[in-house]
Amino acid sequence: GFAGYRFYTSRRNSTAAELLGNAKTPHDYQEVIERYAGTPAGASAYLLLAETQRDEKKFAQANSTLQMFVDKNPDHDFVPTARLAMAANLESMGKNDEALSIYQEVAAKYASTYNGPLALISQVTLLKAKNRIDDARRVCEEILMKYRVPGQQVEGTRDDRMETVWAGEAMRQLRSLKPPEQPKPGPAADNAPAKPPALLAAPTAGPLSPAAAPTPKARKPR
Repeated sequence: GFAGYRFYTSRRNSTAAELLGNAKTPHDYQEVIERYAGTPAGASAYLLLAETQRDEKKFAQANSTLQMFVDKNPDHDFVPTARLAMAANLESMGKNDEALSIYQEVAAKYASTYNGPLALISQVTLLKAKNRIDDARRVCEEILMKYRVPGQQVEGTRDDRMETVWAGEAMRQLRSLKPPEQPKPGPAADNAPAKPPALLAAPTAGPLSPAAAPTPKARKPR
């Protein structure tokens, strides 16, 4: 019955967790994934395997592992964390455009979680490297608008304290950006004195003579 199923599930989860606790190598993590798919330990094994692969600079393999985790556990709390890890691996491979796309996706989809502001602030360095200074500035301003600054947080909550961290980092990044460029005057206008409007210009010396009338042609006698 249901009680037996619960006992079996609990026992299986416990065994998987014990095996994961003793795992130290990629092979060990792979064993947990294969033997205990669908358990919390099985899901965690994907993340630990990907971390090991990243430490070995196997960034493409790490991203394949993370993508499998996301595909098999789409509602897992660590999906946005896995997506951010994938973006970081793409940065390490020099694929900054793909990394930026993931950061933007996570920032939009998980704005109310810890990963939202982290994804936003992670965009700034990439935008600066691409010389998209105005875009980097807009991202920093978005952080300041969405996440509270010191003194405004609700007392005693860890999340609000974290929001002050993001606001502080956004301010630091803003100070490092070049100020917006002001429009430059044209080269001709740099030293030349300003010309008066046409209506105020000095009149031309001497009277204006009317245009001469056309001279009539003499008729030939018939």
